[in-house]
Amino acid sequence: MSEQARRRPPKPYRRPQKDPVRMLAFEALRAVDERDAYANLVLPPLLKKAREKGDFDARDAALATELVYGTLRRQGTYDAIISACIDRPLREVDPPVLDVLALGAHQLLGTRIPTHAAVSASVELARVVLGDGRAKFVNAVLRKISQQDLDAWVAQVAPPYDKDPEDHLAVVHSHPRWIVSALWDSLGGPRAGIEDLLEADNERPEVTLVARPGRSTTEELAAATETLPGRWSPYALRMAEGGEPGAIEAVKDGSAGVQDEGSQLVAIALANAPLDGPDSRWLDGCAGPGGKAALLAALASERGAFLLASEKQPHRARLVERALAGNPGPYQVIAADGTRPPWRPGSFDRVLMDVPCSGLGALRRRPEARWRRRPDDLDGFAPLQRALLTEALSAVRVGGVVGYATCSPHLAETRVVVDDVLKKTGGAELIDARPLLPGVPALGEGPDLQLWPHLHGTDAMYLALIRRTA
Repeated sequence: MSEQARRRPPKPYRRPQKDPVRMLAFEALRAVDERDAYANLVLPPLLKKAREKGDFDARDAALATELVYGTLRRQGTYDAIISACIDRPLREVDPPVLDVLALGAHQLLGTRIPTHAAVSASVELARVVLGDGRAKFVNAVLRKISQQDLDAWVAQVAPPYDKDPEDHLAVVHSHPRWIVSALWDSLGGPRAGIEDLLEADNERPEVTLVARPGRSTTEELAAATETLPGRWSPYALRMAEGGEPGAIEAVKDGSAGVQDEGSQLVAIALANAPLDGPDSRWLDGCAGPGGKAALLAALASERGAFLLASEKQPHRARLVERALAGNPGPYQVIAADGTRPPWRPGSFDRVLMDVPCSGLGALRRRPEARWRRRPDDLDGFAPLQRALLTEALSAVRVGGVVGYATCSPHLAETRVVVDDVLKKTGGAELIDARPLLPGVPALGEGPDLQLWPHLHGTDAMYLALIRRTA
């Protein structure tokens, strides 16, 4: 070292600067990782707190939301890229470091944030939450990532399609391989279809409103906020990007709600199914958190029918009560186990059983679920799904109709369950559900129906309608 260098005073230490947007995004990702929380539950209170403190405006909230959801959706792709830029297995990198790296990778490869800003902001975040030592590691990795765009990185890290199609699609579209395989089996068809579906899972879903019949109308909702008509449901409106449904008076008082259009269509199809005999007693046997139950209750009230909404978990039953409050027709909410029901057999004319499932049909809304689910999770759901459908068929009278629904297109949770139960249960037959949703295309080969994000703009809801014949 020269004499001049020895005499040069050291650079003063600069405290790292906290960026409220990236700090909030990091906090949300840590909650998702450490507590198995869901981003759609964690993020809103964090944003509300930041706004109340005066740290955030609408643009900040939009950026924080994009950083969280974009990072979670593309986590598989970003993990593959980060892995190519470090000299150790990814599992040996501390999870908080990976979160900072993934946030930085998304800013570099998935947004229009300038490269220098994405790197410097991520390194500054690392200094705050990780310390100066690990911030240097973050800086080195992100500078490597910044040398190529997303397409170039994917071409480098994804295995060739002709050698391993499922693994290629898993890396390119950021889904676990087993989910790619399961969705492809359920969808069938050529490569283009599965790629469209996987890409749709990575798009931000629209916020869809439902005008509950007899309580509000789509015209009234359209006058209250900037919206587009629903694609398929007569009760649906799609909110403009950035709209706040909680600020709408009809949503506040429960005469309208936030409900995916696929969920609306399931309730509509069950309500439209032809019956033999009376139509006065309806059951929602897995009613929580209450979206379908609220629409069913409104449809039932138009016919003078009674709805019993049953939910096993008391806290979810309270959510159902809140959703149904103010319904003009007769209804009751109870906390009960649908596999050990308190009602007598043959008590109902229509029964909806929207069973607990893997949630693979709602990966647009809960992107982190794709990384938590494992193939053997389906084995855990299977006995419950069969038991609930069996009890639903017992609950409906002869001539009545049961709707078996899942927010999953996985064959093990849809047709396999229905087929198994019908083989063991006499006196029941499938009826064609597709004509009950006129104008909705590409519902499958029937008699059941399957909705898809890339074809219908909805969650991947499944519905089978079964008539009790004896």
